[in-house]
Amino acid sequence: MALEQHEGMIRQLKEEGKTYDEISNKLLAEGVIRGASVANLQGKGTCGQQVGKGVPGGATKCCVGCHWRAKHTSLQLIIICSLKVGPMYGRKTMKGYLATKGIRACHMRVGAAMQAVRPHYHEGRQRGARNLNPVPYRAEYFGEKLHMDQNEKLVMFGVTHAMAIDGYSGKLVGHSTMPVKNNLVIYEEVYRKAVLGHGLWDQVRTDRGREFYLCQYVQEKLAGQRYCTARPSFLQTPSTLNHRIERLWSEVNTRVNFPIKACLQSLTDQGAINMEDDVVKFCTSQLACQVASVGLTRFVEAWNQHSVPGRGIPDSLASGGCPVKVTPSMVPCAAVAADLYDAERGSSLTRHSPFGRDPFVSVEERALAQGRFMALHGDLNAMFNSVVNENNGPFSDALLDLIRIST
Repeated sequence: MALEQHEGMIRQLKEEGKTYDEISNKLLAEGVIRGASVANLQGKGTCGQQVGKGVPGGATKCCVGCHWRAKHTSLQLIIICSLKVGPMYGRKTMKGYLATKGIRACHMRVGAAMQAVRPHYHEGRQRGARNLNPVPYRAEYFGEKLHMDQNEKLVMFGVTHAMAIDGYSGKLVGHSTMPVKNNLVIYEEVYRKAVLGHGLWDQVRTDRGREFYLCQYVQEKLAGQRYCTARPSFLQTPSTLNHRIERLWSEVNTRVNFPIKACLQSLTDQGAINMEDDVVKFCTSQLACQVASVGLTRFVEAWNQHSVPGRGIPDSLASGGCPVKVTPSMVPCAAVAADLYDAERGSSLTRHSPFGRDPFVSVEERALAQGRFMALHGDLNAMFNSVVNENNGPFSDALLDLIRIST
């Protein structure tokens, strides 16, 4: 039932001196659910009609119906966004996500609206603990340090993320989702994309994993071109010391990985999928990577538009890019860079890292199966929207159909 249909009753109750709590309870008793919260009944509108007394500064408050109409669109947009990103986006990250859609709103207003329309999500965030970095960090300018790392929370289902973040601005400048961590994929989709898009960083910082060898190799080749050559071109440290990127994985896990993992683990526990079967492993990895990539892309866009206390918005801080720009000829594609690495270092990088066994023996067979699957489940965005909001049905059904089509 629409709130404006009860505008007359609301105005009458207010004229009788009823409080917003009493009006809200009356609406609920009448069966009005949407829009009956106290937060939605309060505030200013546009018609200027007086419905309350003692308003500071002589300002007037309009009729509740007018106020509801003024705020209805924004609340609906936030509801739609919450269905796309799930319960773990707070007011500032949600504000960043709204900004990517061209919607500008105060984070306090966004928070109040989120609390009103998704109270159980709000309560869940209030109970959750945040992992904060206890070690002070400082970078002097955009392009001083590039932090890279990988996430393997879904490695048992064939999903691995890699991301890169600028130390000064906090902007996520590159990301990729792949079945198994691979030097060539991380180099091409994370490091090379970041360097071509923003310029050459003075230092790349990673953990001691071998999956960053190609990135480090090319970074070393370009060492003489850097803005500041006083520091090493790359630095390998334990993961516990690479805080600038490590602390973000808890955000990605709650917003992307854990909902998908819960669904896949449930299917495994029920015996619906057998992760010992190589074809099942392949199908699970292929679909899970695509769905997880939707969530990771949304997170990166929202993160780069959210406001960092005391700093600003990452996208704004990164607007000028690195001091040194490069051309594509200076940063070869992954295949060429890997050939150079193999020839110079005398060792061979893994070109392809499969997860499970590809059941398709030809391009035509693969295209046919893909067409059949897309006819049944063509919207990966809707699939992620569902699973992140604890509705596992669409994702589960799609995975089981993919396995059936592929075997």
